[in-house]
Amino acid sequence: MVYAVDFDGTLCTNEFPDIGVPRQDIIEFIRHRRACGDRLILWTCRSGRTLDEAVAWCASLGLEFDAVNDNLSDNIALHNNNSRKVNADYYIDDRNFHFDFGDDMNRLGQTG
Repeated sequence: MVYAVDFDGTLCTNEFPDIGVPRQDIIEFIRHRRACGDRLILWTCRSGRTLDEAVAWCASLGLEFDAVNDNLSDNIALHNNNSRKVNADYYIDDRNFHFDFGDDMNRLGQTG
């Protein structure tokens, strides 16, 4: 599975342009999905210096991404282009919909 994960308001509280407080429940969920072999895309409106700071912040917390604001290379090859729309199986974003990390973690394989 591929997860596109927002930064401000999702991995941390929204304090843009600063970086907010880590949201440990989501960070742990993302780490677990990565450990299960899922791939991650950091999907954020940040760019330039603020994007570099966000990527460094994530790395300091042990969060590694397969792509940043971009599609995965195998998806680009499959479609023979790199659409501006990031392709993922799941989009985790504070402005998307309410993601219940209790029930949905179980449904999405947190326990297995």
